[in-house]
Amino acid sequence: MKPLKIAQLGVSHEHAAGKMRSLRLLPDAFEIVGVVDDRATTRAANYIHWDKEESAYDGLPRLTEEELFALPGLDAVAVEVPNLELVPAARRCLARNLPIHMDKPGGGALLPFVQLRRDYEAAGLPFQMGYMFRGNPAMRWILDAARRGWLGEIFEVQASMSHNYGNASYADYIANFRGGLMFNLGCHLIDFVVSLLGAPAGVFPFLKNAPGDAPGAHTNCVAILEYPVATVTLRACSREVDGLDRRRLKICGTKGSVELCPLERYDGKPLQMSLVLREGNEERAAGSHTLDFGPVRDRYEDQLLEFAKAICGETTPAAASDLLLDSRHDCLVQKVLLAASGITSFVA
Repeated sequence: MKPLKIAQLGVSHEHAAGKMRSLRLLPDAFEIVGVVDDRATTRAANYIHWDKEESAYDGLPRLTEEELFALPGLDAVAVEVPNLELVPAARRCLARNLPIHMDKPGGGALLPFVQLRRDYEAAGLPFQMGYMFRGNPAMRWILDAARRGWLGEIFEVQASMSHNYGNASYADYIANFRGGLMFNLGCHLIDFVVSLLGAPAGVFPFLKNAPGDAPGAHTNCVAILEYPVATVTLRACSREVDGLDRRRLKICGTKGSVELCPLERYDGKPLQMSLVLREGNEERAAGSHTLDFGPVRDRYEDQLLEFAKAICGETTPAAASDLLLDSRHDCLVQKVLLAASGITSFVA
């Protein structure tokens, strides 16, 4: 297919530079026609390292937002403004009938996101959330295995999105979000859990401060999601030693368990996951296995390729359920996230 013309609206999201680097890996799918540098115009809290990230935009035309929307033949926009400005920016794209890849999360409220997401679906325009595990091959394997019944009835999920990067300024940044680190990072895990188990019966947040951080920073968070049989425990703390490489996921079912640690890697070494099966299935015998997914080149590559196919009419949400999910899923994720962040109460 002819490369789609895409522009990036914003450089102030934490994932903006990484998203641009991912797009640049896909010249057969995307022609990058410009970027809007919103650093001088944004009013929302943001946390980027421009000295390390500026190179992601080398050689690209710098545009104003008005110039972006006036580009002839523009096919799509990657929305990469700060977290709390994502929904208004996305709505401006909708007003121009532009498909979008919008980074996480869906803003700090439920109804504006729900209306945006439903309006996109009603307009028949592709909309993709940038949750970072949608293209993760190990997590996609888990979702497929669960659907095929290989793990039996799932009764336990434990997951961590902790890290040890940032400094006092990072804690100040996280304090801008009512849900702290659960809002900023736990959203990725919630997106996966909702794909795995659907809507919970209850959501219970515990928002604490990591040692040394100011009260209200909420940099040490736990959320428990209650299901009819299963319990899900999600953690995110900014002070875990070697926390980034120790992010993990454990899932237990009546027929088998999986454990993934680290959750992702891009160092040229293979991503591996442990699997234990009580009984065999059509692909694997009972017992212990190490699943090797090989080296993974990029976090967003598969997800963005699915976005391109959707724009070209080559796929649908139902055909790519782990990568381009429908409005019902995205709205449920937002509802669970806000409850897990202590912003709203969850009503099943």
